[in-house]
Amino acid sequence: MKKLFIDYHPKRVCVAMTENNELKEYYAEKASRPKIVGNIYKGRVVNTLQGMKAAFVNIGLEKNAFLYAGETLVDKNSLGEGALKMPQKLNVSPGDCIMCQVVKDYFGTKGVRISQNISLPGRLLVIMPQTDYVGISHKISDEKRKEELLNLVRENCPEGVGFIVRTAAQNAANEDIIKEMGKLVSKWKNILESFKSARDGDVVYEEGDLIFRTIRDILDADIEKIVVNSPFIARDLKEKFTEIYGDREVVELYKGTESLFTYYNLQSQISKLVKRKVTLKNGAYIVIDKTEALTVIDVNTGKYVGENDLEKTFLNTNYLAAEEIAKQLRLRNIGGIIVVDFIDMELAESRKKLLAAFEKELKKDRVRTSKPVMTTLGLVELTRKKTRSSIYDLLLEECPYCQGDGYVFSEEYVIMRIREAVMNLISDEDPMSVIVTVNPDVFNKLFTLRYLERECLTIWKGKRIYIIPDPLTHREKFSVTTSNEKVLTLPENAKLLY
Repeated sequence: MKKLFIDYHPKRVCVAMTENNELKEYYAEKASRPKIVGNIYKGRVVNTLQGMKAAFVNIGLEKNAFLYAGETLVDKNSLGEGALKMPQKLNVSPGDCIMCQVVKDYFGTKGVRISQNISLPGRLLVIMPQTDYVGISHKISDEKRKEELLNLVRENCPEGVGFIVRTAAQNAANEDIIKEMGKLVSKWKNILESFKSARDGDVVYEEGDLIFRTIRDILDADIEKIVVNSPFIARDLKEKFTEIYGDREVVELYKGTESLFTYYNLQSQISKLVKRKVTLKNGAYIVIDKTEALTVIDVNTGKYVGENDLEKTFLNTNYLAAEEIAKQLRLRNIGGIIVVDFIDMELAESRKKLLAAFEKELKKDRVRTSKPVMTTLGLVELTRKKTRSSIYDLLLEECPYCQGDGYVFSEEYVIMRIREAVMNLISDEDPMSVIVTVNPDVFNKLFTLRYLERECLTIWKGKRIYIIPDPLTHREKFSVTTSNEKVLTLPENAKLLY
């Protein structure tokens, strides 16, 4: 039983899909940074890289976009028959004005990637107006229906225009498919007209907001209910769904005082999506670490001791891990290179079963994912297509203290820095008293282990050194001041060093 929840706010839109009350997909979009994948621009070529079959194009964004030959939004691996071949040469020169479509969003410091191979998705079809290829999703398994759909599209397809039949078309009426073909062709004609009058860097077609894209891409007959907290969006969706579901009531307006995601027990599940450690049903766990180049996932048995048969215990844990990893890749939208360190198993047959089970779970993903392979080191490698921002980019920002390192200086190291600062001050000023303000954790470590006892007995002998714990001081920070007054006014928690 699938349900869709739409939490609308003028500054941010979040969409969650559940199956049997378990979070399966989650998407969010900030108003300050809307998704631009799928948008079509009028760009001007800045320079070309013939050796790489690539070019940089100014499309009006902060950074020039990267154009590479052969790229397209269409997932060529999702087509069941034939081979969709894209041009492998760029016939552009610096100064040329071109129509281009964003195929990859910003990632870290990298700019967007664009393509000249335009494609426009609908709910049932994808139009490729610059090629005469007709293909069909390999997820449609009924061969008879597949042939019917291909013949239907070929018979009604305008000359020189290509289409791909999407999975949702399998249960759609032929009339609806033909109707959508007409709409997509009209949309393409409007884009051509907009391009003629557009200026360099102008957007000639926008893909639509998160709600529109979600409804178009994942809505099917399995969706039992759509719950939304905005009366305006609820009204628009009800009007749109009348042609899909008829009189069936699908859209429900949430009127509660609690937040939508809290009421339906989604917020707690969403908050866990940024945690490194994910516990499995049997007490084992996986650890997900993201780096600049790849994502590494480690599988551990944890508290699970299993049965007498160690091989079977490891295999069962790896099965659960494979299921959870595939789910986390979708939920977190992790893309790029992924390396998984499953629990080592001795039998080749066990490893073969694990790879087959993992591949089966990965096929549930709507985003293109490569077939997992095991390396000679026993690691499983795969790739997942990057299209939009990951959950980390949406929910997190760089730590202002460690600048993304994920670590802070140890208490011992901070104490050594305090030692150095006090030594320098005494050497330069020779004061009667030194006052050091530190974090309480550093304060406790300083007195518990008596780190600076030797200095107090030798080079600092006769000096009054006071330590003040301050909970508002960051653990890496401290302040050192001096005084030559005989009487000092200090907080009650100030303590003389040894």
